[in-house]
Amino acid sequence: MAVSSVSRKIDALEAELGARLLLRSSRQVILSDAGERFLPRARNILAELAEGKSAVQELDSEPRGLLTVTAPAAFGRLHVAPAIAAFLQRHPLIEVDLHVSDDVVDLLARRVDVAVRAGVLPASDLVATRLAGMQRLVTASPAYLERHGWPRKPEDLLDHQCLTVNGRVPPRGWWRFEGVNGNQPLPVKGKLRCDDTDSLLHAAISGAGIAHLANWLTSDAIVAGQLVPVFPMLPVEHVASPRRSPDEPAIHAVHMPGRSNQAKAQLLIRHLKEYFGSPPYWDLALEAAGAGERRAP
Repeated sequence: MAVSSVSRKIDALEAELGARLLLRSSRQVILSDAGERFLPRARNILAELAEGKSAVQELDSEPRGLLTVTAPAAFGRLHVAPAIAAFLQRHPLIEVDLHVSDDVVDLLARRVDVAVRAGVLPASDLVATRLAGMQRLVTASPAYLERHGWPRKPEDLLDHQCLTVNGRVPPRGWWRFEGVNGNQPLPVKGKLRCDDTDSLLHAAISGAGIAHLANWLTSDAIVAGQLVPVFPMLPVEHVASPRRSPDEPAIHAVHMPGRSNQAKAQLLIRHLKEYFGSPPYWDLALEAAGAGERRAP
C-alpha cells in the first residue's frame, strides 16, 4: 500500500478510538502507550480471522494452514520432529511451526495449537490425549558397572555416582522407587549435575555415572549396548489398560477446546498416536533386544 493510504487509514483508526496510536517525529515513528496495548489485540483479531477462514475452507477441501506445536526439547528432537515430517508428507497443504523447549508454555498466550508433554499432567481445562506410556529406567554404561560394581537394589544407588538435575525442579518420579524410602526420591549424589536430560544421557554413555531417564530417551543406547538397565524393566504392555491413574507418567498431547484450528490439531494428534504405536516403537525395540531380561551378574 502507498504510504499516504496507510497514513489515512491510521488517522481514521485513531479518530475512531479517540487515542493516538503512533507518535511521529521527523526521524521516527513509534508506538504510543495506547498503541502498545492495541497492537497485540489487533494481531490476535487478524489471526483469529485467518483461522476462521481456514476452518471454513477445510470443510470442503484438503486440510491446510498453519499449526503451532510445542514439545519437550529431547522428546521433540528424537520423536516429534520425525513424526511431523511424516505428517507433512501426508498433508502437503499444512505447515507446522515446531518449538522444542522444556518450558511449559501457556497455549492461549502463545497461540499454540498442540503441546506434547511428558510426565504427569497437572489438572487443567486443556483436552489431553494419551499418546504413549512412559517409565524411567536406571541405566549405566558397561564400563561404569565394571569399574564400580552393579547395584543390587535401589538403596545401593546411594553409594554410586548418580547423574542428577541441576537448576530446576526434577520431574516427578526421578530416583523414586515403589516401596523404597517411603516412596520419596532417594537422596542420590554425584559429581555431575546438569539441567539437560540429553546431556545426562551422553554422560551416562561415557561412563560418568548412573542415570534415571525415560525409556524413550535411553532405548537406542540400550539396544546399541551403550547402556545397560541396572534393574529389571517393567514388561511392555501390548494391551492398553482401560484404567489409568492420573499420577501415572505418560506422553500426552494437549490442546485448547473450541479453537478454530481444532480439526487440524486433532488430525495431528491422531497421527502422533499412530506414529508412536501401541506399545510405542521404543518399547518394542527394547523388548526385541531383550533389555528387560538383563540382570546383574
